[in-house]
Amino acid sequence: MSLSPPVARQLLHTRKIVCEGYEREDGLYDIEASLVDTKAFAFEHTRRGHLAAGTPVHDMQLRLTVDKDRVVRDIEVMTNSAPYLDCFTVAPTYKALIGASLSSGWRRAVNEAVGGTKACTHLRELLMPAATVAFQTSEGGQRGLKRAQSAGGDAPKPFFINQCKAWSEQGETVKSLFPQWYIQPVE
Repeated sequence: MSLSPPVARQLLHTRKIVCEGYEREDGLYDIEASLVDTKAFAFEHTRRGHLAAGTPVHDMQLRLTVDKDRVVRDIEVMTNSAPYLDCFTVAPTYKALIGASLSSGWRRAVNEAVGGTKACTHLRELLMPAATVAFQTSEGGQRGLKRAQSAGGDAPKPFFINQCKAWSEQGETVKSLFPQWYIQPVE
């Protein structure tokens, strides 16, 4: 199934975000994320001059290194292309995220460390899908599900319960896979 057919239109802007998760041989995880913005037309930029169609307006990368508890152990950011010179000066600011937890208060930590004029909006936005990929890499998918199921009855409630519609404690998924955490809906 796909979206309905659109009305006639012209492509103007493309943003590509790619996130990849790696397990390192030292037991940590690296999450690498990139963001590339391009225009479908040539234009004159106030600082960079003529930019041909498809030339990156933004081209940024980050590497988030986290431990098994999803605590940030290191972060590296790189701005390859950006509209303004100040965009290239923000990398050191992101080190303030070392020690932050992706599991608890991540959005708050990001906003405090690199929010507003402290750093780059685009790199800050890229931290959110990178965090999601960190969960998928370290505990996500079938591997994490099997680990949570085999933990037994006295294990803590899996972190993903009540994080989306499919994992509602009142839903069929939790009822069938984690009956000890299922709550009958009140009608």
